[in-house]
This record gives sequence, C-alpha cells and structure tokens, in this order.
Amino acid sequence: MIVSVASGKGGTGKTTVAVNLALSLALEGTTSVDFLDCDVEEPNAHLFLHPVLETSEPVTLPVPVIDESKCSGCGICAEVCAFHAILSLGGRAITFPELCHGCGGCARFCPEGAISEAPREIGVVETGWVSCVGAAAEATAAAQAIRFVQGRVDIGTALAPPVVKAVRNKVGPARGTVIIDSPPGTSCPVVASVRGSDYCILVTEPTPFGLNDLTLAVDMVRELAVPFGVVINRAGLGDARVTAYCRQENIPVLLEIPFDRRFAASYARGGQLVRDFPELGDSLRGLWRKIRAAAGPLPEEAEMAR
Repeated sequence: MIVSVASGKGGTGKTTVAVNLALSLALEGTTSVDFLDCDVEEPNAHLFLHPVLETSEPVTLPVPVIDESKCSGCGICAEVCAFHAILSLGGRAITFPELCHGCGGCARFCPEGAISEAPREIGVVETGWVSCVGAAAEATAAAQAIRFVQGRVDIGTALAPPVVKAVRNKVGPARGTVIIDSPPGTSCPVVASVRGSDYCILVTEPTPFGLNDLTLAVDMVRELAVPFGVVINRAGLGDARVTAYCRQENIPVLLEIPFDRRFAASYARGGQLVRDFPELGDSLRGLWRKIRAAAGPLPEEAEMAR
C-alpha cells in the first residue's frame, strides 16, 4: 500500500507524521516499510530517521544538442517547444538547457534530423536503510529496518518533478508499505508525489492559514481521485474552523495530535516521537487501521480474491 503524506503549507507537521507513522509500523513488525522523501528541494526526513545511505545515483534529463551542419534554421523546434528552451534567431537554433523539460518534441519534429539529446544532471537519488529494531520487530527480520529513499534536486535547478519521479521509481513490484513524505503546497512536485497513491494523509493545523491551504490541498487530491483524510496537528492551539470545514465537506478527521511542548522539544533535537512518547505510536497505529479500512481492497487484493 502506498500512502502519501501531504499538506497545503509548510510547517504543519507533515514530515513528523510521515516519519513517525513509518517508525510505528516498522516497530510493530507486521509489515516491511519503505520511506520515500519526495521533498527533493528541501529533504529533511534523514534528520529524524538517521539512515545509513548505501547508494547515490544521478538523475538526468535529456536536453537538445543542435548539429549546426544539418540545421536549416527553419525554426520548427522553437515553435514546438512550449517552455522556450530553443530560440530561432538569425537562421540558427539556440538552446537553453536550464529551461528544457526533456519532452523530446524538438528532436521528434526536426525535419533535418539535426537535433539529438544528451543527458543533463539535475539531481540525485540516495538509498539506504534505517535500523529500527523493537521488541515486536525482533521476530520479523523483514521488518527490522526501513528502506529509505530520498532525492535532492541540484541548486539552481527549477525542475523538481523528474527527481520526484526518480524517487517514486525506487518502489519495487514486491513492495510492502510505502510512506511518501511529499513537498508542502499544491504545486507540480506535490502532484508528482501524491499521484498514484492508494491513500493521502493531509496534515494541517487549526489556524486560519492552515484552513486556507487545506482547502487547496483538498481540491488537489480530489482532482487526482486519491482517497484522503485529515490529521490535525497541534490540536487545541487554534480554533475549531478546520474541524467544522471537514465536517461540512464530509472529510474524515483521522487523528488529532495535541499541542505539547514536549513534542516540540523532541522534534527540535531530531528525536523520534514514537520512541519518546509510546502513546503517540499507539495513536499512529490506530490511524493506520483507519486508513486500511478506508482504502478498501487494493487492486492486487481484489485480483487475488477473484
């Protein structure tokens, strides 16, 4: 099962929920867990999970290379490019690789065959393992560690979605449970992270800003047709408008995490809340049971039932 954790704005506790949900499931020892940090512009789950990274692979994008000996200066490549990565000027085609989205349209439609493609590195994907042996997990070797994957986009590169997709592609066909820590907001990298999930957890806070951005996130997951529910972090700190909105929109509130200075202190030192506060681990496992019930049979399960 693939569960993405998203939020309409930053700072709501999205990574906190994602990290500690993954830890609570791994410590329970009933399923293998993959954790994907798809917040590739600012990954920070490693600060709490402390993975041992084993591999690092570059992420590349195919960008056009013009063979001037073949180019006739017709300008078709510039007309085809929706991102203005090619400019036709004075009978020459000039490329701007940093604007290219790697669609391949220019090479496909060049009548002279003057355009080839070369890889341009835009980021990196790193994989490793997080040790999380607990009393229950000792009996299940497969659940004694979390498989950890994170992506990082190169500084100055504006194209995060291809790096997000490279992280998502690390999920194998024999997956167990996959927890995706999405970027904040509702932009293209978030869509690339959430699309194709079996369920999405929207983390918000009980404030006017939290409510405003939650409504945007709700619109996004509804457009993607991904089942979802809401976790309210820092409950009791603000007002009841988020709860009222969820009730009005028939959105399930899966869990309310109370505001507690001890939680904030643990977070600030890079602690793992489910270890420091076992009762929170119980709440997150209860959250997981609600998600499994709400998601219904997964495609693989439905096929097996037939």
